[in-house]
Amino acid sequence: MPGPEMRRAMAEAELGDDVFGEDPTVNRLQEVAAERLGKEAALFVASGTMGNLLGVLVSARSGQEIIADADSHVFLSEAAGAATLGGIQVMPVHTEAGVLTPEQVADAIRTEDDHHPRTAAVTFEDTHNYHGGVAWPLEALRAASDEAHRNGLAVHLDGARLFNAALASGTRADELAACADTVSFCLSKGLGAPAGSVLCGPAESIAEARRWRKMLGGGMREIGMLGAAGLFALDNMVDRLAEDHANARTLAEGLAEIEGVGIDLSRVQTNLVIFELDSMPVEAFLMECAKRGVKGGAVGRKKARFVTHYGVTAADVQQALLVVEEVLA
Repeated sequence: MPGPEMRRAMAEAELGDDVFGEDPTVNRLQEVAAERLGKEAALFVASGTMGNLLGVLVSARSGQEIIADADSHVFLSEAAGAATLGGIQVMPVHTEAGVLTPEQVADAIRTEDDHHPRTAAVTFEDTHNYHGGVAWPLEALRAASDEAHRNGLAVHLDGARLFNAALASGTRADELAACADTVSFCLSKGLGAPAGSVLCGPAESIAEARRWRKMLGGGMREIGMLGAAGLFALDNMVDRLAEDHANARTLAEGLAEIEGVGIDLSRVQTNLVIFELDSMPVEAFLMECAKRGVKGGAVGRKKARFVTHYGVTAADVQQALLVVEEVLA
């Protein structure tokens, strides 16, 4: 939830009509985001899903194909938007931890054949949601990106939690963003804004994305309140992500000690904690946890996901562990 200082910044935001590019606060957010990621331009959008869709739409055309991890958000959790709205097919590639190797990128590129769609782009996800918040090592991301570019492919980076990824990999967000032509990141995840994401990239691509945004119904009017929340998030909420990572590690290590819980601690690198249950159905488990004030989500039929974020304290983590023990008992 937005804190009181973010809410104050929203209430005091200077407004204008963003459809005409006249909202000064949103314009400032876009300038700051582009500068922070080392890109020419940026576009504020309603959601991470819209940001990824626009990144795909400016990278590929109807009848073409993009490469993505088989467990990626673009493939699994965006309602087939690329196919439905762009006529773009996704080639899913299975990976060990969401990190595509250069060889996997090369092997997934279609040969020139009338029977095949043409491969136009590849998408990477950092951090990787369904693999437990794994962050790409910078060199691995560079290597996969270089292979894509050598083969004439565009690269889109789904950086919904890009600043978590930078912290976990010991690098800067702009170094990760430099591996991609376009990159999107969420303001409404660990950064605590109530809504919105930003797509960054070359000026020409962002101009095209703006047109697509209009066609998708994403043109909004006096939205400086959301822009102000985004600016506050970038200025004040990035450095505190280390607290979320520490809480996630404590939570994960505590869960590992509870009977009936299976967890791969090597994948707990950021603020996501995914674990497996062998003693009760995950939906029943989550329902009982929710009754006791602990909210989580299901990942398939056997796994649950807990997320640490702004507003979740070290004491909350200890309480969550007590709740899990009680429910499983």
